[in-house]
Amino acid sequence: MKLLTLNTHSLQETNMAQKQDLFCAWIENEQPDIIALQEVNQNMDAPAADDLACALVWKPEQAILREDNHGLALARRLAKAGLHYEWAWLPMKIGYDRYDEGLAIFSRKKILKTENLLASKIDTYTDFHTRRILGVQTEDGWFYSIHLSWWNDPHEPFALQWQRLLPQLEKHSKDSPVYLLGDFNSDAFLPGESADLVRQSGYFDTYVLAKKKDAGYTVGGVIDGWENQPQSGPKRIDQIWAGHKENVTESRVVFNGEKEPVLSDHYGLLVEIDDSRGAHE
Repeated sequence: MKLLTLNTHSLQETNMAQKQDLFCAWIENEQPDIIALQEVNQNMDAPAADDLACALVWKPEQAILREDNHGLALARRLAKAGLHYEWAWLPMKIGYDRYDEGLAIFSRKKILKTENLLASKIDTYTDFHTRRILGVQTEDGWFYSIHLSWWNDPHEPFALQWQRLLPQLEKHSKDSPVYLLGDFNSDAFLPGESADLVRQSGYFDTYVLAKKKDAGYTVGGVIDGWENQPQSGPKRIDQIWAGHKENVTESRVVFNGEKEPVLSDHYGLLVEIDDSRGAHE
């Protein structure tokens, strides 16, 4: 089973259409089972999309999918390439004063259920502190696309958001595999921050479990939102966690300019898990 996460920084990037083409060409080659994306944006004043047939399984009932939605652009490209991915999209807040900023998950297998979980104390669409996570269930378990606040955020620190999320996640973790994919906004190499907290809650860092791995850095320096943070160098803030100890064969950073082009201010993370019978512990 292949899992991919990427904070796309979508619509903020230059040459966005070209980057969407490159991303989908890579997907066509690798065909990950789950693709978890963050900052899946659309302009709030863009026209409503008149083609909703690209395997969109779920969005909030009140949300309007617009023509320049990054997820829709990917779905159309994947369908044109003959790839079948079902997908869900959750707008959670206004970003950069002009976008419906959201989360998306694409799945090669049928999406059975979806969840929209509130992580922040603040629940106001116009307030950028609002944080939600999007979950989908397939026959392989529950998969969540995550974009939480900074560890030291004065209004919505990571630890408090994690404490709100944990009981909502635990209702599945006892009888189903659970995977958390996304932008944790905290360097997993730093002791005493988010990685230690998530690990102490019973989750397993797939990077640590991986038999084969690289340096792990998913951002190369200062990026949007990190201008006032104390760390300026490379960081491992995009992560994939599992609710069970897994047989992780490889953890690899992608779209970092080495084997693949850079598509965002974040790099992507691809994890491969041997999910054959008996792989979970």
